[in-house]
Amino acid sequence: MNPTVDVHTHCIPASLLDRIRDGTAPGGVGVVRRGNEEWVTHPGGFAYPLAPTFHDIEARLAGMDAAGIGTGVMSISPDLYAYEVGARDASVHAALFNDALADLVAAHPDRLAGLATLPLQEPDSAVIELVRSVKDLGLRGAQIGPVIAGDWLDHPRFRPVLRAAADLRVPLVLHPYYLGPRPDFADYYLVNLVGNPLQTTTVAARLILGGVLDEFPDLRFVLVHGGGFLPYQIGRLDHGWRVRPEAHGCVDPPSAYLGRFAFDTLTHSPAALRYLLDLAGDAVVYGTDTPFDMGGGSLTAQLRGLEVAPAVRAAVAGGTARRIFDLEEEHR
Repeated sequence: MNPTVDVHTHCIPASLLDRIRDGTAPGGVGVVRRGNEEWVTHPGGFAYPLAPTFHDIEARLAGMDAAGIGTGVMSISPDLYAYEVGARDASVHAALFNDALADLVAAHPDRLAGLATLPLQEPDSAVIELVRSVKDLGLRGAQIGPVIAGDWLDHPRFRPVLRAAADLRVPLVLHPYYLGPRPDFADYYLVNLVGNPLQTTTVAARLILGGVLDEFPDLRFVLVHGGGFLPYQIGRLDHGWRVRPEAHGCVDPPSAYLGRFAFDTLTHSPAALRYLLDLAGDAVVYGTDTPFDMGGGSLTAQLRGLEVAPAVRAAVAGGTARRIFDLEEEHR
């Protein structure tokens, strides 16, 4: 079995795509044709090509083979979180996606694993769905957004969800998303290029400085896109913790909490990835963001030109991911 694990890869199961096409998916998401391509569109203005690898499992497996990936940890496309709709519709949407994803994983247990999506606008329902997804469906945790209806994840109303993840000992993958106008990021695709890593950095800093990681010592997060700007500005957070009383909500300096996060390799820069590996070592996990155009290539391509100790490379390739997502038994 190929040991390489891609922890950051998205899918739209065929059953959900059918709902998007017939207009019954929540939030007004649709599909339009632009030239020879189909595009997924959202009323908030976000759109992207509907690559076959989103929904065609054979195309997905072929792409994994071409990139040298043994196991893909699949999650929903973040624009489909549906946090902006009513709680009941969001709960139905999450359950349908999670059921469909579990079916895909069950059909290819040696190649695929899955992360639940949760109706976070109703935390009690999100807890129920997380427990069901892990215990009944065999999903390996959840992918969630950093901010829900204006409330960041450190808000007290999300404590039950965080407590449930800690009790279940499953990771939460924090994946940014933006829907709706952002005038400050309207130009140059900054909504993704800067906005996404900024959102990841903000939520991680809030979880640290707000004492959430002190409150839940068993809670583990995965940060995509190389951790946003967090690894590269952790010294600034430490300095603020020392000199500003507003930033002193955690017991230890912020850098002491870096070990509570795993960081994917998707930096698009060998120099940045070199720094991340030096900082976080075997807490770095391979991620591609497939099938989006902002994704990265194979592990070999991402590590090209970097000298990496064999033990660290093995951890990055899949060893750490198998431990975090508890893949040892099903994906040996």
